[in-house]
Amino acid sequence: MGLHKILKIIVGVLGVVALIIAGVVASLDSEGLQETLKAANGDVTAIDVPSSISYLMMIAYVVLALILVLVIIFVIKGLASGNAKNTLIGVGAFLAVIAVSYLLANGVETPMKDGEVLSANGSRWVGAGINAFYILASIAIGLMLFSGAKKLVK
Repeated sequence: MGLHKILKIIVGVLGVVALIIAGVVASLDSEGLQETLKAANGDVTAIDVPSSISYLMMIAYVVLALILVLVIIFVIKGLASGNAKNTLIGVGAFLAVIAVSYLLANGVETPMKDGEVLSANGSRWVGAGINAFYILASIAIGLMLFSGAKKLVK
């Protein structure tokens, strides 16, 4: 096993761990956490929960922006040096799936838990995302089954 493969595995594991930690930090309720700390300590003078979370989120946003810039640079570099026709066919097929998903979705104004209302267009985009997931997942499962059956026949 080469060093490149080992590093890819380590980066993948660290990415999953970082994603889990980012999800936990993003879902923290700072007021509820402050109340828990007040109940345990009597006061919250030792830690400023909202500012510490905002600093972590700021770091996460900077890292995300750097990653997106690097990905865009390398994708454009790969397009310039590779076969752009196949890439454009793939992008077109993905956009076609999104368009079909949007056309199949219906939107209804929906009240949310926080008292705001999700617009009909927003609801339609949520439905389109769910439809696109189902379409792409069924295509992926179908291709895996087809590939497995083709290997069994050989």
